Amino acid sequence: MVKVIYEDNHLLVVEKPVNILSQGDDTNDKDMVNLLKNYVKEKYNKPGNVFIGLVHRLDRPVGGVMVFAKTSKAASRLSEQVRNKSFKKTYRAVIHGTMNKKEDTLKDYLYKNKKTNMVSVVNKNHNEAKNAELDYETLQSKNNFSLVQIDLKTGRPHQIRVQFSSRRHPLFGDQRYGQNVNKIGQQIALWSYKIEIVHPTTKEKMEFICEPPKEYPWNLFDK
Repeated sequence: MVKVIYEDNHLLVVEKPVNILSQGDDTNDKDMVNLLKNYVKEKYNKPGNVFIGLVHRLDRPVGGVMVFAKTSKAASRLSEQVRNKSFKKTYRAVIHGTMNKKEDTLKDYLYKNKKTNMVSVVNKNHNEAKNAELDYETLQSKNNFSLVQIDLKTGRPHQIRVQFSSRRHPLFGDQRYGQNVNKIGQQIALWSYKIEIVHPTTKEKMEFICEPPKEYPWNLFDK
């Protein structure tokens, strides 16, 4: 069952469950686009194909708020907002340890190895380097973990995970970039917390919030 946060003729804002794909791939596992097509089909008794526009993605293990378009006009206008950075994404994460500064901007150059699907921090002169930038604020620290809020400035693959891991503060549960401190089977503590957009037709500013689950390690913190 899809948890709908907001819906009108142009937008469908939902909570993406963890470990569900944003879009279908070779695995043929469940994905958000097809789940939402079925949801719209059943709810409105629609025959034939249903349009659901994927505007942005979340990594498979990441849950939280996602915005989809119900019309092609909305899809192109929202995609334009993603391009011009007016589509604002705020994440929350639980990291190991405590960052040196309570809040800061992290800037790196990242390279994605397409064979291994691993991302690493590289020198800016690397021929496939892409700049990555985020702002973070530490909301709380407890039991050698910290809850951080992240304002993503660039949307690079695995960006949040790699930028914190490279500073020796990997995300809780991240098997890929924190395997020396995380146990197999732990769920990564990264959550799409808030999205701010301009409505594609009414031009109204909108904000959607989705709280992380009340389970470990999120429930260590009272924020």
